[in-house]
Amino acid sequence: MTPTTRHSLIEDVQGLGLGVFLCSIAIHILTHLGLITGQTAGIAAIISYLSGWSFGAVFFLINIPFYLLAYRRLGPVFTLKSLISVSLLSAGTSLIPQAFTIAYLHPALGAVMFGSLTGLGLLAMFRHGGSLGGLGIVALIVQDSTGFRAGYVQLIADAVIFAAAFFLFPVEIVGWSLLGAVVLNLIIAINHRRDRYIAT
Repeated sequence: MTPTTRHSLIEDVQGLGLGVFLCSIAIHILTHLGLITGQTAGIAAIISYLSGWSFGAVFFLINIPFYLLAYRRLGPVFTLKSLISVSLLSAGTSLIPQAFTIAYLHPALGAVMFGSLTGLGLLAMFRHGGSLGGLGIVALIVQDSTGFRAGYVQLIADAVIFAAAFFLFPVEIVGWSLLGAVVLNLIIAINHRRDRYIAT
């Protein structure tokens, strides 16, 4: 058996920080275009658009129930890393728009940028034992328990969210949003395999 290589604290901080940063930029692109996504972030975006509440606040509150599940199944370290990451993302999505404004971005390119940045960000976080909580936690538990890829679990969850979105948003918005979600989940499904990356 190949021995496990543990990440140092500095490596975890760098990896999780990079993941949160990339995902924060991606969310800024998403919300600027008025698009949605899947998973917990998608639910938060929908609630944010419909209620007028900030994405960051909604995202933070939605994740609270999932921390108990993460603590029981994935351990306190993973739960703490996820809590910190979610808190930083909630803050980042509020701060980045103050320093980064978008004059024009075609929804097709924006959707691909969102999916790519979020996919890379989540990979960095998964490889350093963290996540952005919510349905991502459920997906990781399913993958670890059954071997069914986390990305495919998230695709199924996304299908349910997008089905509901068709009744709430214009078809064009949902279509471009679906493109971003497919890019994101394919990146996770193809690249996130514990048998290829064993550092913890």
